[in-house]
Amino acid sequence: MTHWFHRNPLKATAPVSFNLYGVASSPAASKICNDLRTTRARLLDMFTDATCTPEIMKKATDEYLSLLQGFIVSLDGTGQENKLRFIQNFRWTDTLQGNTPSSQQDAVFELVSMGFNIAIWHTKFASRLEVQIPRLITPAEKGRDLEPRVIDTYIVQSQAEAQEVTIARAIELKHNVGLIAALAFETANFYQKADHTLNTLDPEYSMKWRKYLQLKQHFYMAYAHCYHGQTLLASDKCGDAIRSLQEAETYYSRAEVLCKEYRQTKGPGSTAKPSEQLFFRKLGGLIKNTLEKCQRENGFIYFHKVPAEAPVLELKASYGLAEPISFELPALSDQCTLEVYATFDLTRGQKDDKAKVKPKPDEDIKPVKEPDVKSQIDTGCVIS
Repeated sequence: MTHWFHRNPLKATAPVSFNLYGVASSPAASKICNDLRTTRARLLDMFTDATCTPEIMKKATDEYLSLLQGFIVSLDGTGQENKLRFIQNFRWTDTLQGNTPSSQQDAVFELVSMGFNIAIWHTKFASRLEVQIPRLITPAEKGRDLEPRVIDTYIVQSQAEAQEVTIARAIELKHNVGLIAALAFETANFYQKADHTLNTLDPEYSMKWRKYLQLKQHFYMAYAHCYHGQTLLASDKCGDAIRSLQEAETYYSRAEVLCKEYRQTKGPGSTAKPSEQLFFRKLGGLIKNTLEKCQRENGFIYFHKVPAEAPVLELKASYGLAEPISFELPALSDQCTLEVYATFDLTRGQKDDKAKVKPKPDEDIKPVKEPDVKSQIDTGCVIS
């Protein structure tokens, strides 16, 4: 997967002690603070643990977020803002903005930032984040992760990449060529939509990402025209089939050029190598062989005129489309009761932890050192 999909870096964050000295005025309140610190640290460790599975990630996520919600949801039944929401400061970097963090004293900012990182880890689940973002007091700055254009792009890219798995599976099982063409066409449209969503962001930090989206759009348009050409040939429309395959050649050649431009473009994230993968290379041979077959049959059997314009693709997949999986926050921790909540006394004021060196608000945060997971095999269809 590391060589087929482009991945922007994970968000990095500064440690949070949750040492609410003076405010947490009972042992139960102090225990919540200690558990918040340890469960947060454990969850962050999961992002860099190569052995972490979705089940382990879910357990670590639930343990932390169930406690964090005690600083967000209303516990007294009045519907008023939780008194602890703005007591702790959080600092997070952004996937496109380097190591300089954003800082907000808001537990909702922590919730959506941590959730964003979990979504990057579970790429196909990215659509679960949007519901909490409007609650932020401080709106996201242009180009930051929680800005609508950035998060919308992650969502659409996630759908496209999930659908790539469906296409690979359909090819491997030799499904109907019309279905494969329709799935490829809709996947190409997803990538085009994602690219267009980024077109008003600063090219300095978005161009590498855009090049990846563009090369994938052209690659799957080549797939769509190649398999649509096979559909047309099966319907004895040999001239149209030849023109569709010629269009596939054009898209494939452009995808090869975009692969080179992508590798040469500087920007955040890992650099995928799709043109070196068998799944990519096999398409070039398939287009060439199918086009030659159509031209031979047209010369011996059909004698159809090849149209000047490529056939307009109006393909709609009847099934096989990837759908986002719904996500719900874990239930509030049993520790977060109304009685314990009452022992967080904001009137007493929070005491400084003199043993800790406070970081400057704009001080850089070290990037997350992600595990280097390498693919062991290279087949034509297994892409993750």
